[in-house]
Amino acid sequence: MHTNTVVIGAGHAGLAVSRCLADRGVEHVVLERGRLGERWRAARWDSFRLLTPAWMMRLPGYAYEGGQGDAYLTAPELVGYLGDYARSFAAPVHEMTTVTRVSRDGAGYVVGTDRGDWRSSNVIVATGYHSRALVPAVAAGLPPELVQLNPASYRRPELLPDGGVLVVGASASGVQIADELAQSGRDVVLAVGSHTRLPRRYRDRDILWWLDRTGSLDRTIDSMADPVAARHEPSLQLAGSERPVHLDALQVRGVRLAGRLIEAEAGDVRFADDLVGTTTAAEVRLNRVLADIDRYAEACVPGTPMAAAMPAIAATAIPVRPRPRRLNLDRAGVRTVVWATGFRPTYPWLTVPVLDQTGRIRHDRGVTAAPGLYAIGLRFQHRRNATFIDGARHDAAYVTDHLADRRSLERPLCHCK
Repeated sequence: MHTNTVVIGAGHAGLAVSRCLADRGVEHVVLERGRLGERWRAARWDSFRLLTPAWMMRLPGYAYEGGQGDAYLTAPELVGYLGDYARSFAAPVHEMTTVTRVSRDGAGYVVGTDRGDWRSSNVIVATGYHSRALVPAVAAGLPPELVQLNPASYRRPELLPDGGVLVVGASASGVQIADELAQSGRDVVLAVGSHTRLPRRYRDRDILWWLDRTGSLDRTIDSMADPVAARHEPSLQLAGSERPVHLDALQVRGVRLAGRLIEAEAGDVRFADDLVGTTTAAEVRLNRVLADIDRYAEACVPGTPMAAAMPAIAATAIPVRPRPRRLNLDRAGVRTVVWATGFRPTYPWLTVPVLDQTGRIRHDRGVTAAPGLYAIGLRFQHRRNATFIDGARHDAAYVTDHLADRRSLERPLCHCK
């Protein structure tokens, strides 16, 4: 089978680039290992909601019109939205088609699948950034009878063994899961690493409204003093609701806080004595963001009320109750560990030499050194919001512009930006 371009992955990023290719009249197919939006279907817990409000569902040539722009969509609602989007331009999606290899073939590529091979001039990898959960090596020291999960395999408290839970990681997934477990009556210990604390609302608006307006989400990787550190920024410590899930709120609800998990052996775990320092650093970053918003609001939105609940700018850590430095999981009744320690992309089927020593795709704004091979949906691909649904439109437009230039295609009007 032949086509000009093969897009691998039918999530929001793959569909965004498909729309841009369609606008340019570029023949292409979108290959999806499961159903459209499979990862949103199969790798989210039951109560999951997007962290971004619905009005940020801006895809090329399409926007959310559900009448609840400030709502946070559930995973099934998002899947429905993506299905409507795909149908709006008859996206050529081939579901239940697993890619098994991508290799060079002369000036083009062979994309092998379990349903036959495709030959194409271009390949766009749109499998996202969350292919595999990052579980630290310390996990190997835990006893085998302990149930170990991650945010893609966790579903709801009722499915866990009786007993307490150790949640490792305090970014968006970790704090939401810890909160849900505590609400269900579980004893929860939360091992806290670096995190980005933000209020859900500030000055009477969703915090992401402010980050969008101030241009924070549009900051490019080229503007960052340390691009490597920027690409490893922790996700926002938010939930897809008005319910606060910052650490002091969790602590009030009975969640025990600890420092980073640094050692595990035969059921005994040890935490770093860094909780105060970690929370202080998060508070400094929080207050810096709020100060930027204050300056913007006072200059551009006069009369906007200040959020009375937020403190004045001060680099102070949250009050931390006595915290464990060591914990015997069996004596503490802990039967489950949830590793909310992040994800990374994996490409076991990609034989083209474009991966760095960490297994990530080397690229410049999604353009690799291999002619005709592109990527989209990578962490901080160009803008800070590259992995947001809202951010895919920018990278989709850039990648398809580059592809069109390379092939010297005639350019019809493109509505994808």
